[in-house]
Amino acid sequence: MRNHAFGRTSFTVSEIGFGAWQIGGSWGDVSETDGAKALEAALDAGVTFVDTADVYGDGRSEKIIAGVLKSRGGNRPMVATKAGRRLSPHVANGYTKANLEGFIDRSLKNLEIDSLDLVQLHCPPTEVLYRPEVFGALDDLRRAGKIRNYGVSVEKVEEALKAIEYPDVTSIQIIYNIFRQRPADLFFREAKQKNVAVIVRVPLASGLLSGKITRDTAFAKDDHRNFNRHGDAFDVGETFAGVPFEVGLQAVEEVRKLVPRGASMAAFALKWILMNEAVTVVIPGARNEAQARGNAAAAELAALSADVMTATKEIYARLVAPHVHQRW
Repeated sequence: MRNHAFGRTSFTVSEIGFGAWQIGGSWGDVSETDGAKALEAALDAGVTFVDTADVYGDGRSEKIIAGVLKSRGGNRPMVATKAGRRLSPHVANGYTKANLEGFIDRSLKNLEIDSLDLVQLHCPPTEVLYRPEVFGALDDLRRAGKIRNYGVSVEKVEEALKAIEYPDVTSIQIIYNIFRQRPADLFFREAKQKNVAVIVRVPLASGLLSGKITRDTAFAKDDHRNFNRHGDAFDVGETFAGVPFEVGLQAVEEVRKLVPRGASMAAFALKWILMNEAVTVVIPGARNEAQARGNAAAAELAALSADVMTATKEIYARLVAPHVHQRW
């Protein structure tokens, strides 16, 4: 597995990371034991970047990570968490230094550490990105030693471009996959020029790009692929990458024809993301050990050909872009 410098920081991370939303909640029943084993398998496979958030299972994800890392000892991966979504209501005025410090203190306790490697504003309202005082508060918390670096997790390309105007924003987390290609149009170039790390989330479009979901797949009541399919709980772009379910299934069948013999569609979809040199790390989730090992195996796939990359762009333009391109 290749390693990349994490932007302007002192960290070096594996190109495939571990997204810890699934081991926290909102993905159906994932036991703490299975969650811990999934993380263990990822770390054993060479993963050195773990992404979580304080709201994943109301801290459950952070606590599982702390337990696994404590039991393993040795070199720690870079652990990134997020803050802001504990606000109720989730509004720009809530992004105060006091609130952010409270969220960070809680994550420090959950993760059992003294300083966060990276804290990310968790898809804040767009208005927050136009408030320099929010980033000033993060600067203060960094000087106080509670955080080492900060970044922003965004929904929209425009938000990403605004966020990297702040000189100390270390990273941007954004959705990018075969069904969400817009970040490559402009944002990636700007991020690379400013040496901003790019964390790619929702790489498999909530499992659509695993190729295993069908019209008959049943999702648990507490799985966001059930309750957020129309954006009732949070931005619909986080569920199936915002692609209407039936359209997604149609596009998956087109993509399936491009997958190399012997490779899984999930590994193919992850490799597609890693073909863009602006990507620092991609963070697929995993419910169990097998999924974690399968995600890591994507690093072993050969580079995709120019013809295959062109074909994926054609599928996107024809079937998917009308539903998502100008929205995010």
